[in-house]
Amino acid sequence: MKIALISVAVVVALCLGAGCVGLVAYYWSEVRTDGGSDSASGDPSSTPGASQPLSCGGALQPARPETKAVGLPDFNGAARSGTATMQLATNLGAIAITMDRARTPCTVASFQHLAGKKFFDGSTCHRLVTEGIFVLQCGDPSGTGAGGPDYQFGDENLSGAKYGRGVVAMANTGSPGTNSSQFFIIFQDSSSTLQPIYTPFGTVTTGLDIVDRVAAGGHDNSSPAGGGVPKLGVTIQTLTVS
Repeated sequence: MKIALISVAVVVALCLGAGCVGLVAYYWSEVRTDGGSDSASGDPSSTPGASQPLSCGGALQPARPETKAVGLPDFNGAARSGTATMQLATNLGAIAITMDRARTPCTVASFQHLAGKKFFDGSTCHRLVTEGIFVLQCGDPSGTGAGGPDYQFGDENLSGAKYGRGVVAMANTGSPGTNSSQFFIIFQDSSSTLQPIYTPFGTVTTGLDIVDRVAAGGHDNSSPAGGGVPKLGVTIQTLTVS
């Protein structure tokens, strides 16, 4: 999974995972499910297209050693108003994330599905980046950055996307419609360096100080693209959605 960094006129790939492809061109086509938003949350009553059929672009993917077969979420039955709370019980303390069902119904439905399968339980946050972008990435049970479930789904909430401190967004492969289970928590404003191609779906409401502690501990520089495994390890003991 990758995060693309804008630096002057050059787009450089910071790969959140195994492997890096250097310069990346992103094709601006999206599998949209709402009409866009200026933030990671908003008034459900003002959500564009709220009465239209929901299409999450969900599709099963070929099995790989790093993936877990869990089947597709019930995207058609995804709630489209209000919020949901994702609770991460970690070895360093609790992290709570408020997720926006109105702007990102597909993303929330995916997390509900995976949490119900205990998909994240016992996984580690495998990547910390403290140069150019400031993110802690989690959500890969394989711990390699290449893992996830056996499906992908479309992008949401990209119009006017901002990546400020506390925002939580989906990691992807660098191509549209490749969201799965990996997500990143932003601990320092990265809006000027991140391209608006990562679905922002929530905000940390409790536990951002834990992410700060992990960031202060640094990483092992194991990634050739920058960043690496956090020196202060974070294990998600359980992840629930309510």
